[in-house]
Amino acid sequence: MTADVPSCSFPDGTRVPRLGFGTWHLGEDPSRRASEADAVRLAIELGMTLIDTAEMYGEGGAEEVVGEAIRGQRERVFLVSKFYPHHASRTKLPRACDATRKRLGVDTLDLYLYHWRGNVPLAETVDALEQLVAAGSIARWGVSNFDVDDFAQLQSAGGERVATNQVLYNLARRGIEFDLQPVLAKHRIPVMAYSPVDEGRLLRHAGLVALANRIGIMPAQLALAWLVRRPDVIAIPKAVRAAHVRENREAANVALDAATLAELDRLFPPPKARRALEMI
Repeated sequence: MTADVPSCSFPDGTRVPRLGFGTWHLGEDPSRRASEADAVRLAIELGMTLIDTAEMYGEGGAEEVVGEAIRGQRERVFLVSKFYPHHASRTKLPRACDATRKRLGVDTLDLYLYHWRGNVPLAETVDALEQLVAAGSIARWGVSNFDVDDFAQLQSAGGERVATNQVLYNLARRGIEFDLQPVLAKHRIPVMAYSPVDEGRLLRHAGLVALANRIGIMPAQLALAWLVRRPDVIAIPKAVRAAHVRENREAANVALDAATLAELDRLFPPPKARRALEMI
């Protein structure tokens, strides 16, 4: 495994790997925390140094797992976490960020995401986020689960410095390609794709399994390679077993030819009309 993980840029020019590591469902069982931290460490060692977590995951447990894993190697990692909508106000967001940074054991978050839109006015949330940037608590901020209309309202509310939009995107969930992805591309904002194998459902798709077998790779690798082939998409698969982490890393080295991409379009047709943003 000699090739570097391909990278992409945020609007401010910061480059990150297009294949990172997700932590949904980590930190929920104390008996698994040591092995989960080992998986994070292995991902970092293999070059998947963008680590995504959230205060919601294990009610802070996933952040604690990540904090343990990055101890002594903070400088190697691009840290992403997300905050609850009910923490999106000017008064609550600094406290939520402080708690996240404490669990992670860091002074500054590289990227802080609004997990999904709530009832707090967007202008207030943007202002609170910019205050966190000014204070050095976070380096940049973004959103998650924002559809086209949400994004337009964010821009109108002073959110021009949004760094990314983390959304559900995989072979089976291609709706963003019709409208949201082109809007983000216009602003040079990369998509961060969560659930890149659709919570495991893609691994049981007969057509995908057959195609992966013909190519000689695992179905998950095919699904991930399809995502990270794009220069503006960051995939954040979760894995706990070492073999699974290594398989995911190898997906970044897989080149898909035109025939394979055409077959994937046949199996998972791209959208022909606007769809409501899907979420998990």
